[in-house]
Amino acid sequence: MPGFVLLVRPRDDGDPAMRLGITVTKKIGNAVVRNRMKRRFRALGRALLPAHGIPGADHVLIGRNGGIERDYALLQEELGKALRKLSR
Repeated sequence: MPGFVLLVRPRDDGDPAMRLGITVTKKIGNAVVRNRMKRRFRALGRALLPAHGIPGADHVLIGRNGGIERDYALLQEELGKALRKLSR
């Protein structure tokens, strides 16, 4: 997706909990920009992972350059689309 990369890896440990990891590198911007992007990703994870996430898997969001300028609703739609595509 243009604003982020989503990686999902099953843990295979029998625990159905879904975990979320977030990575935003210094290439994206200064600390204020990176922290804002991480806050947006956390909010997206809280909103979408319970309904669309893969149980027993680690979900990692990696921020991209265009992610901070993108509209939140658009990011939410893109993450939902990515999670639905991975759940197939």
